[in-house]
Amino acid sequence: MVDKNVRLILEYDGTRYFGWQRQKEEPTVQGVLEEAVHRVTGALSPLIASGRTDAGVHAFHQVCHFKTSSEVPPAALKKGLNALTPSDIYIKHADYVPPDFHARYSSRSKVYEYSVLNRPDPDVFLRAYCWHVSNELDMEAMKACMAHLLGKHDFSSFRSSGSSTVNPVRNMMSSELFRAHADRLRFLFEANGFLRHMVRNIVGTVIEVGRGKRTYGDFVELFEARDRRLAGIKAPAHGLCLVMVKYE
Repeated sequence: MVDKNVRLILEYDGTRYFGWQRQKEEPTVQGVLEEAVHRVTGALSPLIASGRTDAGVHAFHQVCHFKTSSEVPPAALKKGLNALTPSDIYIKHADYVPPDFHARYSSRSKVYEYSVLNRPDPDVFLRAYCWHVSNELDMEAMKACMAHLLGKHDFSSFRSSGSSTVNPVRNMMSSELFRAHADRLRFLFEANGFLRHMVRNIVGTVIEVGRGKRTYGDFVELFEARDRRLAGIKAPAHGLCLVMVKYE
């Protein structure tokens, strides 16, 4: 029997997971989902995601696919998986896709959002979804930094060690910063791919510019130096969310 290629679109709260990728000892999104798929289809099927999210990172629109010979239709598969997974993971859509569809390699771009709570006092209800920054921030300087990222560049200055990616060049299609509310900042990035911790390293460095610890000129200089040691701190994982994966 010819295997079917099944696509899942899901969202998850990454707070209690050690990222997407399966681990032997720790709970991960992939591990939970693969177990549920096994129980529904009766077969072990590796799930391939559009990209791995780190421990504590959330997703509003993650895409993954797997091959199966199961006759369980997509609608029943979605229902069964949601019955077997915890409430912090939800499958929004399941369907059949062409055999050559690949959640990662078929994608055109990904969109990430990073949220910052910018006020003197923290918020206990947002602590798992926003980075609390109590300092007053220079929005215009930070926006200038974000605009400088647009286009095709070598992003080595914002790549954490341990990355297996050989080519550090990425095309940043969108790089925006705006106030969603009086005390909420949102960083929005769209690129054809992201390096290890790239968004979090960018946000941490831009926030340092906003705090007055660096200037816009410093940001441009360190970006062009292609040296991670010159960039700023890595923003906490819990403020980051994968919001969209785009395909042709």
